[in-house]
Amino acid sequence: MSLTAQEERLLKALAVAIVNRPRATLKELAESAGVSKATLHRFCGTRDHLVEMLERYGEAVLNQIIVSADLEQAEPLDALRRLIGDHLIHRELLVFLMFQYSPEFLAPESGGARWRSYMEALDTFFLRGQQQGVFRIDIGAAVFTELFTTMVYGMVDAERRGRAASADSASVLERMFLHGAGV
Repeated sequence: MSLTAQEERLLKALAVAIVNRPRATLKELAESAGVSKATLHRFCGTRDHLVEMLERYGEAVLNQIIVSADLEQAEPLDALRRLIGDHLIHRELLVFLMFQYSPEFLAPESGGARWRSYMEALDTFFLRGQQQGVFRIDIGAAVFTELFTTMVYGMVDAERRGRAASADSASVLERMFLHGAGV
């Protein structure tokens, strides 16, 4: 999915607008994103198409995060830091994806196959980190993936609701993920 910087900014603004005003009309979403209804209509046509565009953009961004974190080659702790940081760069999109989530979201028959490569890359990364002695081995790699994604998405939601400071999110996530809640 090739987008201009302006289109990416618009998608991020629309992602936030949809989350903040889930029942908003296309006109209201346009206003929230700072564009005219005509511009938004030319951009996406319908609300359903906008949601599909945002999901495709989300898929592309998550796959780019995996690539840029270099999960297959980088030292696991360096890759983990990049993984956290790159997720947080795309907070708006994560909030939208969390808003869209339902139990069948990841089911292949419901279009969940699009997220499979992202989840598998994380599973493989955490397994590699376990094999290298960086991550504990008494928790399965798939569970590490679930915990990681839950923590990242939860932190972004906490920021959105004013319960966490975005300036501290990366370090808090790294500390909690690597060391837990113990003192």
